Amino acid sequence: MMKKEKSETLVRTGPGTRMGNLLRRYWVPILLSREIAEPDGPQIRVQILGEKLLAFRTTDGEVGLISEFCSHRGASLYFGRNEDNGIRCSYHGLKFARDGSCVDVPSAPKLCDSMGIAGYPCIERAGIVWAYMGPKEKRPAAPAVEWCNLPASHVFVSKRLQECNYLQAMEGGIDTSHVTYVHRFEVDDDPMHRDTKANDYIKADGNVIFEIEQNACGLTLFGRRNGEPDSYYWRVTQWLFPWFTLIPPFGDHALGGHVWVPIDDHNCWAWSINFHPNKPLSAEERRDMEEGKGIHCPYEPGTFRPVANKDNDYLMDRIAQKDKRAYSGVFGFAAQDASLQESMGPIQDHEHEKLLPTDRAIVMARRLLYDAAVALENGHEPPALDADQQRVRAAGVLLDRGVNPREWAALHLADASKQPVYSI
Repeated sequence: MMKKEKSETLVRTGPGTRMGNLLRRYWVPILLSREIAEPDGPQIRVQILGEKLLAFRTTDGEVGLISEFCSHRGASLYFGRNEDNGIRCSYHGLKFARDGSCVDVPSAPKLCDSMGIAGYPCIERAGIVWAYMGPKEKRPAAPAVEWCNLPASHVFVSKRLQECNYLQAMEGGIDTSHVTYVHRFEVDDDPMHRDTKANDYIKADGNVIFEIEQNACGLTLFGRRNGEPDSYYWRVTQWLFPWFTLIPPFGDHALGGHVWVPIDDHNCWAWSINFHPNKPLSAEERRDMEEGKGIHCPYEPGTFRPVANKDNDYLMDRIAQKDKRAYSGVFGFAAQDASLQESMGPIQDHEHEKLLPTDRAIVMARRLLYDAAVALENGHEPPALDADQQRVRAAGVLLDRGVNPREWAALHLADASKQPVYSI
């Protein structure tokens, strides 16, 4: 059970909230670069952390992220003109640069300085537009999660709308014990998981035992299952503060990860990433990802909402469930996770949950987020602002039963760029 005050702190991320203030101190994934590919092309509405914003690409090709609403009478700049390195309001002609500054008030030019709106600096990494929404003087270094800085040929990124609070969605990424159950039948057929020894170990031993290590960048989760008679199979998951997860890989398939970003308190973006550190994704891999396989999903036309969603019960097939083709009757990793996480309601009722030993990492992540939010309110700097601390990697590995997995990870996972991929 989690007390109401702590729950409220964790799930509320709008402007001025404790958690909202904390999350704004990090680089935030906002949208795919291709959504605003064209200079002077159409601007698009974006809502992040409860703020209604407008994203656009300027004449010079730079990304702008500003408040959606004109400072004059509050008209939406979505209906404005993207031209000459700024957005001009269609109502009375006020024009705003990509940093939110007002550069023209046709009826009163001397008032420009007092008519600015919110604007946030942006960078582009891995085909994603990232924004920093916190105090200007506290801007951190650019993100250094491994997949962020690989060549475009090595990375595939998608996003999907998830209709629940970011926390319960992210906790699904932290909780790896569920793989034995909800994904049990999917892994044999999915092109990014099939034909791997890892599947055998995961299915054979559902009694995963966790060791959790807190470190400078977040948490490392060591999930132990029986391997061979003289070894354990360890799935090493990384949770990087405040919203990244890195998934233990399967065989020679691409590595994976997620980012969980609040849209508002009832919805979030679930970003899904596959990558190879040392080689391009093959044409077949990229095609499978574009078709929504693995951790990705197909969408309703013209949207980022999954085809399988709460309005159609995620296309649940009870016959497939009975025939052991889909554990819950829902197909697709993303839909399987989302169906269960969204079933908790837009915001999970934390006061009535009864946690198990396998939830230790979730409890620790909640505590780290809550403590950091309260500490920031009291004037202390947030953790994990050093981007170099993000250069870790997930792994799947067989280790002799006498080997300490923490000691092994310290040598083999702390700086991903200097190590091979450890996968089974």
